[in-house]
Amino acid sequence: MQCQKCHDHEAAVHYTQVVNGQKKEVHLCEQCAHEEGYMNFTNESLSLHHFLTNMFPFDQAVNQQPKEQVQRNQVMTCEGCGLTYAQFRRKGKFGCSQCYETFDSYLNPIFKRVHSGNTEHVGKIPKRIGGQLHKRKEIDQLKKELQQLIEDENFEEAAHIRDRIRTLNQEIDESNKGGDA
Repeated sequence: MQCQKCHDHEAAVHYTQVVNGQKKEVHLCEQCAHEEGYMNFTNESLSLHHFLTNMFPFDQAVNQQPKEQVQRNQVMTCEGCGLTYAQFRRKGKFGCSQCYETFDSYLNPIFKRVHSGNTEHVGKIPKRIGGQLHKRKEIDQLKKELQQLIEDENFEEAAHIRDRIRTLNQEIDESNKGGDA
């Protein structure tokens, strides 16, 4: 396959990016890939960490902050393990679980870029059992709301929530009886 830019050399870099379901493929020779910024590393840094760091630069979150705050954050240190933000950027790894809280303001922009804007994992539910799982999740959420309404002494609204919980429980019971026959 020929380079899509110069059409002179064989394509050596094949880059595929999928964003919001739209697939974009780029096929370039080494020289054109370097010129276009697809190869921002040297032969001595061909590790997976360097590759991912170039694809998802940590500095983007830093660049959106005032300079004084950036300088202060460069010396931000995790109290659990002593890891600084600069060390985290260099290694690409945390030293302990407390690092997630310490460097939280930097993580969400990274996660958004990596996961197409999503920062919360919701998973998938199989269709054949999804109905009951959705109802059970709704019941759990309604129980939390009910508890808050009781604490706030909003008993009228709490009664409506209680009735909704009973209705959902009855629907689950009826579908279980129907499935056993």
